[in-house]
Amino acid sequence: MKYRHFAATLIITLCVLSVQAQSGRRRTTPPPAAPVPTPTPEPTPTPKKSDNEDELLFLLGADRYSSNVNIPFSYYDAVLRGCGDRLRAGSSAGVDVAGKDLSRADAIKRAKSETKSYVVYMTLNADTMGRRADELLLEYIVFAPVTAKIVTSGRSYMTGRRAGPVVVQPPRTRDGVLYVEETLRRMGEEAGERILKAMHLNGPLPK
Repeated sequence: MKYRHFAATLIITLCVLSVQAQSGRRRTTPPPAAPVPTPTPEPTPTPKKSDNEDELLFLLGADRYSSNVNIPFSYYDAVLRGCGDRLRAGSSAGVDVAGKDLSRADAIKRAKSETKSYVVYMTLNADTMGRRADELLLEYIVFAPVTAKIVTSGRSYMTGRRAGPVVVQPPRTRDGVLYVEETLRRMGEEAGERILKAMHLNGPLPK
């Protein structure tokens, strides 16, 4: 009987120790880590267009068939390029150049159909008062949008002295050869400068 009682006591003790050991192991097991939330990226803000961006626009066109002499189309392209470059450099206005002939009637009609664009109408003619028979005269008129009223107008000469209008002295190479298209480009640039001054948009001339 003593052995049976001892054996029973031993079995109970071992069971209790086993349960305590298993319970202790469960206590030492770390709980599962909580999932780390993935941060939601903030949306990239869309840049807002400035209210003043391209508020002022210019449309440039030349009347290629109104001249009293036969003038190459490249001459008209030169004055348009010079005027457009100056308007871009001297202001934040957008500049567009008409790819086809623009008569005065077309310029007025186009200006009336516009809400922001000022239409710059340009012509080339022989300068009858010039010192040479091949001297040209650039004339321009700026029409306001909607009303087509004349905002400003003027002339630019190749050579000679005039009271009032801008005079552009033609550039020459070392051998004295005149580059007509370069001269006309500078005449267009001077016209653009005068337009900027008349509309109070002028800045320093580009170097």
